[in-house]
Amino acid sequence: MNDDGVCGRKPGKGEAKVGRRTETFKVKGVNSLWQVYKTVSFWKVFRNVAVILIARYLPFFSWKNWLYRHLLGMKVGEKSALAFMVMPDILFPERITIGKNSIIGYNTVILCHEYLVEEYRIGDVVIGDGVMIGANSTILPGVTIGDGAVVSAASLVNRDIPPGALAGGNPIRIIYTAEERERRKAKE
Repeated sequence: MNDDGVCGRKPGKGEAKVGRRTETFKVKGVNSLWQVYKTVSFWKVFRNVAVILIARYLPFFSWKNWLYRHLLGMKVGEKSALAFMVMPDILFPERITIGKNSIIGYNTVILCHEYLVEEYRIGDVVIGDGVMIGANSTILPGVTIGDGAVVSAASLVNRDIPPGALAGGNPIRIIYTAEERERRKAKE
């Protein structure tokens, strides 16, 4: 963790400038995943998994959003759509916020935790309004994806994405800023 409380290395050219905001907890003895039920209740995880498995297959977005909001404590905005097989965090789904009119693509994983050998980290994931997340992406804990941003398919979102930006890759990098996207639209 850097001195400013942000995990990860400094971004290079074309990469987002803000890292992940996570809380880090050290563990002793065996790896942190082996100790998972010391950090979160087995019954909470059991319930979360059951709800998520049902929601992953539901064809109706309003029903999915109701389950996510009322049974998992996620904050999901009006008319947001989590596509078939999207996998929200099973341990801490209540730390996920999705704005209104956003699309989370097929088979995307949204993580609010990472269990490592000597520690585990927990962080909020905030996805803004009007965001498009491409299929098969993974969003790591502690990131914010700004309003109107687009994340290309199969991306690893390991840092913040500014509003309106087009980003993609593994690890993610900014392809076009909001201003560059506007200039490109104006030329069309």
